Amino acid sequence: MNEEQTQQYSQIVAKCWADAEFKAKLIADPKATLAAESIAVPDGIELRVLENTATTVNLVLPPPEESELSDEDLGFVTGGGGCSNAP
Repeated sequence: MNEEQTQQYSQIVAKCWADAEFKAKLIADPKATLAAESIAVPDGIELRVLENTATTVNLVLPPPEESELSDEDLGFVTGGGGCSNAP
């Protein structure tokens, strides 16, 4: 994830923490919600938002090395684009 993506991700997480309605929209329709924040998700990418809690921690496995995702797409997917309990 590049510096700009890291900053965007941090802003989205902060907004989720401050605005429960925004967080609900992001969980329900991540692509549309991010698009409204001027963050485009590349075509062909399915985006899921999961939330860590005090009793649930989500483990994200990266795709196998032979994946056809570009470095940029991979950075976006592994960088989140969603909100979690971690900055």
